[in-house]
Amino acid sequence: MEKKRHMPSLFRIAPGVLMAVLLVLPWSRGVCRADRGDGKLLVYVSILPQRYFVEKIGGSRLRVFPMVLPGANPATYEPKPRQMAQLRKAKVYFAVGVPFENVWLERIASANPDMTIVHSDAGIEKRNMATRFSLGDASIAKDRSKALSEGRPEPGQTTGKDPHTWLSPPLAKIHARNIKDALVAVDPAFRKGYEANYQKLERKIDALHDRLKSIFSQLGSQRAFMVFHPAWGYFADTYGLRQIPVELEGKPVKMAHLQRLIHWARTHHVRVLFVQKQFPTKSAQMIARAINGKVVYVDPLSPRWAENLLRTARQFREALR
Repeated sequence: MEKKRHMPSLFRIAPGVLMAVLLVLPWSRGVCRADRGDGKLLVYVSILPQRYFVEKIGGSRLRVFPMVLPGANPATYEPKPRQMAQLRKAKVYFAVGVPFENVWLERIASANPDMTIVHSDAGIEKRNMATRFSLGDASIAKDRSKALSEGRPEPGQTTGKDPHTWLSPPLAKIHARNIKDALVAVDPAFRKGYEANYQKLERKIDALHDRLKSIFSQLGSQRAFMVFHPAWGYFADTYGLRQIPVELEGKPVKMAHLQRLIHWARTHHVRVLFVQKQFPTKSAQMIARAINGKVVYVDPLSPRWAENLLRTARQFREALR
């Protein structure tokens, strides 16, 4: 009987205790992962494709964590408290030039003054983000010509640079080399391992590049594909393609531009609009219905970099046939 009298009060306390445990566990679990005492170097990268290169070069020597989590948008991402806590144990942070770094990279560096910040895209000449001029609209082309003759910026031209350099295999090799050099600098005892792994990765990238060139070698004159977010400019430049973006400078898409896109797609018999899951697809769905086409998902942030590029290339080729 005595036990029964105490049971109600015990159950009143238990939910509060349970809630406290649940709140603490995610943070403590993340910190434990970052401090296992296994001798491995903790490395952070901005995006998942970078993790592919770092893990290929670092092998079992490293534990690699992405800052932008799967499904998140690297333009607007805000690091989680657990991630900022883990950074205190990190040896290296690899930045890549995505927009969230403009706000957060300084804070990331201040979280661990002993951590080395490496820009894996260093040495790559960036292209401007794609603009509406890709459509070849006559009136816009006239405005563009006038602006250039007067020494003014082109109307609608973004001053932002395209960060999606990892989607071109030749540029990915520059990322890989920068990563290898940084790892050798911070961990020279494992130099031979890093250099051997880098050579393997370089050969793999070259083989992928050859396969992608072969995929697009038989295309005819139609080499323009439509995308919502202009992430595939470097890829298109590398393989003689042309991306036509729906989104302009990260701003909401206006109806007049949508109408031009629909007209262009109908004129060029485009039936596929490529989108990525990190962005809203309402405008893309509207265009697809208007051209009697379909929306196809491609992911520039896939962690399976080589496999993803090969699959995307085949999707682009099918859409261009």
